[in-house]
Formats: sequence, structure tokens, C-alpha cells
Amino acid sequence: MKISIIGATGYTGAELLRILASHPAAEVLYITSESQPGTAINEIYPHLTRFYSKKLVSLAELEQIAKQSEVLFIGLPHGHAMEVGRKATAANPDIKIIDLGADYRFKDYAVYEQWYKVAHTHKEAQAVYGLTELKRSQVRGASIIGNPGCYTTASILALAPLVQHRLIDLATIIVDAKSGVSGAGRGLNLGAHFTEVFENVKAYNVAGHRHTPEIEAVLGELAGEDLVISFTPHLIPVARGILSTCYATLKQGVTAAAVDKAYNSLYGDEYFIRLLGPGGYPATKNTRGTNFCDLGWHIDQRTGRVVAVAAIDNLVKGAAGQAVQNMNVLFKLEERTGLDNAPLYP
Repeated sequence: MKISIIGATGYTGAELLRILASHPAAEVLYITSESQPGTAINEIYPHLTRFYSKKLVSLAELEQIAKQSEVLFIGLPHGHAMEVGRKATAANPDIKIIDLGADYRFKDYAVYEQWYKVAHTHKEAQAVYGLTELKRSQVRGASIIGNPGCYTTASILALAPLVQHRLIDLATIIVDAKSGVSGAGRGLNLGAHFTEVFENVKAYNVAGHRHTPEIEAVLGELAGEDLVISFTPHLIPVARGILSTCYATLKQGVTAAAVDKAYNSLYGDEYFIRLLGPGGYPATKNTRGTNFCDLGWHIDQRTGRVVAVAAIDNLVKGAAGQAVQNMNVLFKLEERTGLDNAPLYP
């Protein structure tokens, strides 16, 4: 597969390159950067030495890039991918686009515009939401895929069985999620400086994080009705990882066995979902560097609540790994191709 990456110098772009380096069916043609064109990628990311010495090019070459590529990964900030996608599909109607940003994640463009404060310029795109385990059949026939966010991936996977099987009161969902600092990106940001993050944990964007409507939209689709959740993200002093702890009130009469059955029914055959079962405690270190999502759940008999916990690597299952997983589905490859590695530990 002829692959190009638009916006290859961020953490997500670098992670894509790392994964694709060991993908037996992938050939990286072009990588772009508007800030450092002409620079070899291994000068920016020395860990990629021996794997890549390719030089970055500018988006001015987008038409040529699109015509020569079968797959275009886009790793740009929101508001930029939709213009790239529109121009790329005009140049090559057969190209497959996987956007790792937010521009193609929403069916309702009004929701996107409300939360991201940007007008959507590619509304004719028939994009598919790329949470592979829940949308695999749609991904197979897609031309444009909106890769889910990292908080979103962990939270939706944790809650989907409970919502799909109507085991919880949908009005009681609370998501408490924590992210490693790489989720903030590679740009200079005071809040991500070592002295700000070290030995510190803090909440941010309370009641206003942009992954909130994304979680609501996908869970609402599973439920067959609109729902509203409480979502609070936190920054923790680690480089990688998402831990999402999700709470909801169980419906009257729902048993622990019914909860167990729901998780096993939805995910029992999913390779990248590792079910730790009732009483399981997912940990970010156990998924580090991999495309796995570890899930555990607990029944609080005293409060009548279920607590579902998910752990992922935000740069892999929460970004680049899931993008490659979607690419494998698109091209009818074994889904694990390029992704079947054990976690880094300790």
C-alpha cells in the first residue's frame, strides 16, 4: 500500500511512522510538514534512524501526493484536515483518507461547529467513525474515516456493552479520565512543561472538553436515543496512557452475571480488547506501546452502580494504532498486521 502522512512531525505522526516501519504491506511515499520542509524525519526524531531518512515536503505538493497514494493519514489540528481531504479526493477519487483529528468524527456537523468553533468545509464527505470494534462493517466500505479521540476510545469501549444491552440508567453516566502528557501534543504549552506536570495531577476543561459530544454521539447511537454525560479529564505526570473510569447506576434487577455477559458478548472475539473481567484493574503500563484496550468492571452493591475501567496507550489505540487497524480493515488485511506486539514493561 502506498501511504502518505500529512503532518508527520507531531507525536501521532511519529507513532504512525514507528508502527508502519514494521508493517509488511506498507510503503511510506510522502511525509509532510509546513514548519520543517526539506528536513529528514530522523533528524527530528532520532529514534527513527535506520527506519526512515525520508525528507519532509510541503502541502503545496498535495495534488501529486494524493494522485500517487492509496492511503492518506492526516495528523493535523482540527479545522485543517477537511480542506486536505476535500482537495485530496478531488485529485484522486479512489484515495482512502484516515483523519486522526476531529474534522470527520461527527455525523452532525452542527455539533462539530458548536464545539470546535470552525465552519465545516467538506460536508459532502461520507465519513465513517473509525472505532473499529464497533464500526468494522462500515469501515470496510469507507473512503474517509474519522479516527476517534483517545479519551473517547477508552470511554466508549468501557461503556458500550452497558449501553447497548440497556443495563444502566443513561442519565447517570459519569466519566473520570486521565491522560499522559503526550496527549497535549508536541507544541510548546506551559501546562505541559516538566515543572508544571511533575508530581502534579489536575483536572482541566471541566464540563467543556471537546471529546464529550463525541462520546455522547456514539453511545447515543448505540442506545437509540440522545444522552448526556458528565466527563472530566485529568492530566497525569506520565508520557503515555489513558485510564478512563466510568460510573453509571444499574437498572433495577440487573445482575453481575448480566454485566459479565454483556462484556463477553460484545468483545469476546475482539483481539485488541483484553477483558480482565469482574474485579479487574486495568493499568496504563500494561498497554504501553500497544493497540490493546484492557477492560475491567466492578459492581458496587452498596450504591447500585457499575464502575467500568479502561486503559489504553493514547498514541496507539487512542490514535496511530487504531488508524492502522482501520487501514488493515479497509484493505482486507489481517487486522493485527503491524500491530501484534507485546507491551513495553516495566
